[in-house]
Amino acid sequence: MTENTNIATEAREDWMGLLARAPDDALMSLWDGIQNRPSFEWLRSPEVGGVMVRGRTGGTGAPFNLGEMTVTRCSVVLQDGTVGHGYVQGRSKPKAEAAALVDAMMQTSAAGELQAQLLDPLHQQMQAAKTARAAKAAATKVEFFTLVRGED
Repeated sequence: MTENTNIATEAREDWMGLLARAPDDALMSLWDGIQNRPSFEWLRSPEVGGVMVRGRTGGTGAPFNLGEMTVTRCSVVLQDGTVGHGYVQGRSKPKAEAAALVDAMMQTSAAGELQAQLLDPLHQQMQAAKTARAAKAAATKVEFFTLVRGED
């Protein structure tokens, strides 16, 4: 693989991960504002299923099965032959369709416009929610300290 291919793969992983984790209402409200949606055909219409989630103790230990999670997936092909895939958590078929179309559109000349209209605002919304959660958790932080006793 060349360096440009690696960069493109990392960028695609970033936007697909963002779409997969995005709250349904946030993604769909931004998606509804996109005007120039391309026509497409289904390679795989949205279908709900489950995946096994694996974990590692301490992030480095031996992997173990943590549990199952519901996901929805689909695949589309645009008129120009560009293929897009959408895998999202939960049972939202419209969200999976939107994710697949965004994935396909991000591989075309519409990428810059879509990045500015959908992905950047979505990232900002999710970052703001994460910051708010962190601030709420920090407010409950307890500072422990040791008093020096007169004994040696």
